Amino acid sequence: MPVHVCSEIGRLRSVLVHLPGPELLAVTPDTREDYLYDDIIDLENAQKEHRRLVAILERFTTVLSVRDLLADVVSIPAARDLLVRETLDIVPSGPLASRIEVRSAQELVEMLIEGEEEEPGPLARSLNEGGYLLPPLPNLFFTRDTAMVVGDHVMIGSMRYAVRWSEELIMKLLFLHHPLLENKGILYDGAAERRHNYTLEGGDVHPLRHDTVIMGFSERSSPAAIDYLTEKLFEETAISHVIVVVMPKENTAIHLDMIFTQLDRDLCAVYPPHFIGPERLPILYRKKGNEHMQEMPNVFAALEHVGLRMTPVFCGGTRRSVQEREQWASGCNFVAMRPGVILSYSRNEATIEEMAKQGFRVVSSVDFLTGDERVKDGERAVITFEGSELVRAGGGPRCMTLPVHREDPWD
Repeated sequence: MPVHVCSEIGRLRSVLVHLPGPELLAVTPDTREDYLYDDIIDLENAQKEHRRLVAILERFTTVLSVRDLLADVVSIPAARDLLVRETLDIVPSGPLASRIEVRSAQELVEMLIEGEEEEPGPLARSLNEGGYLLPPLPNLFFTRDTAMVVGDHVMIGSMRYAVRWSEELIMKLLFLHHPLLENKGILYDGAAERRHNYTLEGGDVHPLRHDTVIMGFSERSSPAAIDYLTEKLFEETAISHVIVVVMPKENTAIHLDMIFTQLDRDLCAVYPPHFIGPERLPILYRKKGNEHMQEMPNVFAALEHVGLRMTPVFCGGTRRSVQEREQWASGCNFVAMRPGVILSYSRNEATIEEMAKQGFRVVSSVDFLTGDERVKDGERAVITFEGSELVRAGGGPRCMTLPVHREDPWD
């Protein structure tokens, strides 16, 4: 099934995920900031919660594993050579090169994801200190960050921080060589970028319709990269409308999907202070054929301008303190199985109450997976699962799922 994604809500046919593994153990109180974590998380509980997410996904769609697909492609000599060459370009090391040379396909996959520790010398052994020849990838389970599908094309993220550059190479390799990810080409190859002022991450790119994309200009994505991607979209895809949300430079909103996510054809979840009232963020709009961007009154006016009228669902309800708490806990970060059927962390209770007011039936993951509750075609439902450990890594269901193929919800 070739890649195809023209919306955030179309019926999901295949999705790419990664089960967090031993790479998370590299995150310690001393290293957490280096790995972009606000906290350290328990591996066993994180895996348990992630497996629950995957179990729900499997009831709706084909679930592809990064680890499994990577094992397939590194068995292809040309693909392996490309991956090794570009990995050593990021982490040049003679000892690392010699170790990679002798690894089997499965061992190479483990090395790339879980890292490769260096041999400690006498002083390091005495101090009980260690380091990595190749750093692990504890953020890899946020698969949406490092790759994006728009239409029949792929964009490889250009990550803001070097600790995530190896993730770009893995995603690039998968979309270049795996038959399950067949596509019409890579529009934007972030894996070839090494400029800190030229960055673009998947949490900031939301395809809303075959001709419309909304993007966040966040701390993780730069104006130059957004401009370049916009031109490529206009040139090579059906996209003719681009809306840009000018994001605050704060760690509560590192990506657009932390403050905005589409839920249904006419519904979106928002963090109210950023979109409604005197604190609302600047919104810019550009149409294909125009050289300049137009400032819009607000995001809803911009959406209506392109024929996408949406009603907001307030993250955290109406109380500011609850809004802030639930936004921090990925209360705006959802993934749709089909229009109006979404997955959510169960902990964001005020947000879920707001969704219930819009006709969403609340279904727990336990009831859904045991068959006690079923989701009927045409009804709105939010399926909730425990994510108290996963959320401490700084993301939600959208971050952890990379749609590969969706049906078009507007057909």
